[in-house]
Amino acid sequence: MRRILVLYDSKTGNTRRMAEHVAAGAGSVPETEVRLLPIEEASADDLAWCDGLAVGSPTNMGVLSWKMKRFWDETAAAVWGRMDGKIGCAFSSSGGWGGGAELACMSLLTILMNFGMLVFGVRDYVAKQFTLHYGAVLAGEPRAEREIDSCRCLGMRLAEMAAGRSKNIGS
Repeated sequence: MRRILVLYDSKTGNTRRMAEHVAAGAGSVPETEVRLLPIEEASADDLAWCDGLAVGSPTNMGVLSWKMKRFWDETAAAVWGRMDGKIGCAFSSSGGWGGGAELACMSLLTILMNFGMLVFGVRDYVAKQFTLHYGAVLAGEPRAEREIDSCRCLGMRLAEMAAGRSKNIGS
């Protein structure tokens, strides 16, 4: 049984809706337990509990939100050195296309790498011209099928990688 934590901050509810779809994708993989938590309710124990972690943040001036940064600076410090080798990925919603969501994902992934986590993007296209190379990125909330699919695909791939059995790793 693998344990996946979907941790998110959401100002308007858009990133929360993405998190719900990421969690649904992870939960679609057999033998996966998923915990979905807003940043305000999360603890260092939740980080220690998980095998795989998806972090989501609204795009704030091209990077992660201050609440997410504060969590990693203060709360997560308690598990420094205990996150090595865990699998991580990112997702972000911005106010518009070109609003910096990929940069926000990169800032999230950089934090995870500093904690010793192994991070990934998804090379697959979930729809024409719609990729998750740096994580799931959206302008606004997930409404279109391809937007929802991108979040679910990210969660599913996270659960597969946490289990060490993704069909696409290395192929």
